[in-house]
Amino acid sequence: MASRINYPGPPMNPNLNQMNAGHAGGMRMPAMPQTPGYRAMNASPQYNQQRPGMPPTRVGGPMTGPLTGPSYGGNMFLRPGMGPSAMDASRKRFLQQHQQQQSPQQALQGGVRRGTKRRKMADKVLPQRIRDLVPESQAYMDLLAFERKLDQTIARKRMEIQEAIKKPITQKRKLRIYISNTFTPGKPEGDDAEKVSSWELRVEGKLLEDPGKQKRKFSSFFKSLVIELDKELYGPDNHLVEWHRMPTTQETDGFQVKRPGDVTVKCTLLLMLDHQPPQYKLDPRLARLLGVHTQTRASIMQALWLYIKNNKLQDGHEKEFINCNRYFRQVFNCPRMRFSEIPMKLAGLLQHPDPIIINHMISVDPTDQKKTACYDIDVEVDDPLKGQMNSFLSSATNQQEISALEMKIHETIESINQLKTQRDFMLSFSNKPQDFIQDWLKSQSRDLKLMTDVVGNPEEERRSDFYQAPWVPEAVGRYIYSKVQQRRMELEQVLGIRLT
Repeated sequence: MASRINYPGPPMNPNLNQMNAGHAGGMRMPAMPQTPGYRAMNASPQYNQQRPGMPPTRVGGPMTGPLTGPSYGGNMFLRPGMGPSAMDASRKRFLQQHQQQQSPQQALQGGVRRGTKRRKMADKVLPQRIRDLVPESQAYMDLLAFERKLDQTIARKRMEIQEAIKKPITQKRKLRIYISNTFTPGKPEGDDAEKVSSWELRVEGKLLEDPGKQKRKFSSFFKSLVIELDKELYGPDNHLVEWHRMPTTQETDGFQVKRPGDVTVKCTLLLMLDHQPPQYKLDPRLARLLGVHTQTRASIMQALWLYIKNNKLQDGHEKEFINCNRYFRQVFNCPRMRFSEIPMKLAGLLQHPDPIIINHMISVDPTDQKKTACYDIDVEVDDPLKGQMNSFLSSATNQQEISALEMKIHETIESINQLKTQRDFMLSFSNKPQDFIQDWLKSQSRDLKLMTDVVGNPEEERRSDFYQAPWVPEAVGRYIYSKVQQRRMELEQVLGIRLT
């Protein structure tokens, strides 16, 4: 029940709805002169290796056949003091054509893709060899471990927020309703003023201590408003003034009712709150069992399941059935029912919530030009925390900043690894320069061999001892025999005869 407070009346807000009288049949009173600016509202609810000595197809000479191996691009590494690699002309032409055909845009896209892949493959963890070299890097590893825990916590909280915003988050606030009326006495004939005495009733309201920047309209809190006047004065057909929310309803700051009359009128205001999500009033018997009077359908179903679980009413063998106790039999009128039948049976036990009833007296005392009564009622409004949750989930500013910092960290770690490799290279050279150069030349020789498809070991083949091996005479004989047979076939084709 609303509580009444004697409170000085607020200044009248011109943004009010003009309400028309009517009853369920749709009859209306004759229209009174309306205040200008007031809006009228109607009432309605592979490479192949070859053994040395065998007759190869190409040994030490340029390749004349088609390319069978993969193509190599970029700059070739050459040994110091050596000429260009023995790359055949066909491979060079192929690489030149391939580089010319590749457009600058494709080259740029390829570079971006390689960079992206490199960033994905890179790890933010410093290698152990760098940590041993720089003990101060342990502070970075501690920060990395803390960041990992923080990311896990943020991800868990984000999931909790996503689950929380799926449910209605509301808080109870006080809505103060101001009900005031003014009386205008009739004037003698000939004056420009009204000739008939009339009174005007205004219903306004606002939230107390509303921290929101955007003020909610008064009508947005209600689903319907009915003002019931004295039936003896205005008759059984014209004593109701109704306003019902419709899909096209525009919100307003208050309501105004103007009617003729010069006597004090008793009126009753019936206010039906607009609950979101909708709430329902339970049957008294079921309300006493569940301890719930008016609540949402989901809350009622949850309370019903808790009662079934605590009283062990679920069948032990057939889990989809409920064995009703004597209280359930009185409410649902059946000894046993399925879980799937509960929503249908519960629908008949739900009613619309009770309206808020306010009794007011419309005074027409000329000495009391304006009289205001205040009533405080509890309403549910959206919790401001829900807006903050939505803004937190939808905000991408922090994510973009974190991604940029992550990229910088990956680039820094990659740069550190490259610098460590260069340091190891220079340090090895400074410790044993001769051995380092020999090893480096061998490594470059192996790379050159792979890039030019050279069969054999050039480093061994340039020494005379290589040709004193036991297999050399046989290999030379096989090579000469193959060349003789090749020359013979060419002569046969030219002369058109077969030599025997």
